[in-house]
Amino acid sequence: MKNNPAIKTLEQIKGIRKACILASKTLDFAASLVEPMISTEFLNKELDRFIRSQGGIPAPLNYRGYPKSICTSVNDVVCHGIPSETCIFKKGDIVNIDVTVILDGYFGDSSRMFYVGSIQEINSEARKLVEASEMAMYEGISVIREGACLNDIGIAIESFLARNRFTYGIVREYTGHGTGLAFHEWPQVYHFNSGSTGPKLEEGMVFTIEPMINQGTWKTKLDSDGWTVRTADGGLSAQWEHTVLVCKHGVEILTYS
Repeated sequence: MKNNPAIKTLEQIKGIRKACILASKTLDFAASLVEPMISTEFLNKELDRFIRSQGGIPAPLNYRGYPKSICTSVNDVVCHGIPSETCIFKKGDIVNIDVTVILDGYFGDSSRMFYVGSIQEINSEARKLVEASEMAMYEGISVIREGACLNDIGIAIESFLARNRFTYGIVREYTGHGTGLAFHEWPQVYHFNSGSTGPKLEEGMVFTIEPMINQGTWKTKLDSDGWTVRTADGGLSAQWEHTVLVCKHGVEILTYS
């Protein structure tokens, strides 16, 4: 255990599990708010209020200078979209809402995709991307168990997309990560075949799986605000994220609602 900082004690897992449940409940609450004509800043304020009402703290706020309590990544934004009064949802948008909460000193991290408007108002290609990215995440999660290699996750995600003839790009610069006692911990979790087996998974490890899948190229560009990451070609992007616990014979999804 001393050689693997990602392994958590039973007491730590208990605390992390509670934080992850709050993160999941926060996204459940977000689902009741997403609709046309509201701003991403409205979501930011409402989810901040909800997290604090449950005894938590929004981890992103002031983290390395990030100015808001959540991330809202709309359409071509891959990740780290900053909520704004001027970013107004319209019918047909897709948005990733990413929340990380601190509860009693423990971290819970999760994100989901949401449709703005009815499903009939979402472009079929956008729906296909959102659905494929969710399935890709679960393919990565499905191979997690004690004794597996970290890179098995990326292989599973990449193989799923290829097997189903999706020509989507898997973002390479932004990855999953260990979490629980801090926002970002070891290990770094790639969502593509990195070419290296990586460390062996051990019971008690806690980390996130959060593949970012782009319609076109995997390449990204960074806005002048220093945070907002967009697809390099202007195509749509989708992402789902769970925090997971490695078990002896499988995996527990800590942020599952």
